[in-house]
Amino acid sequence: MGLLDLAGEMLSGQGGGNQNAISAVLSMVNNHPGGLPGLVSSFEQGGLGGAVSSWVSPGTPNQPVSGQQVQGAIGSAQIQEVAAKLGVPPEAASGIIAQVLPGIIDHLTPGGQVPAGGSNLLEMGEGLLKAFGH
Repeated sequence: MGLLDLAGEMLSGQGGGNQNAISAVLSMVNNHPGGLPGLVSSFEQGGLGGAVSSWVSPGTPNQPVSGQQVQGAIGSAQIQEVAAKLGVPPEAASGIIAQVLPGIIDHLTPGGQVPAGGSNLLEMGEGLLKAFGH
């Protein structure tokens, strides 16, 4: 499910904790060593280059990943941070990240380009949520 789909659900009242999930994952992306470029690199090094490439490339469907694949790419420390923010077990957090991260990266990489490391991706992502009235 993409970020815009999640935002649409939040507007209609169906999203429940999706806004918190998006915010927690955006924070994780922003705080990842090297920011978004570092996160993309972590996924590539974790054997998920094809999936992350689909998230960055415009006009291609975002390939899904599993919670286990996410944990293998970014490690358990970041999963535990997201879990703590959301009040869920780490296994659930990795599944949440797997669900929302492709859409977030898709929308943070306009034109198929990963923004330079100096960009504040959290502000960019929160700007997307504000555009939908949140």
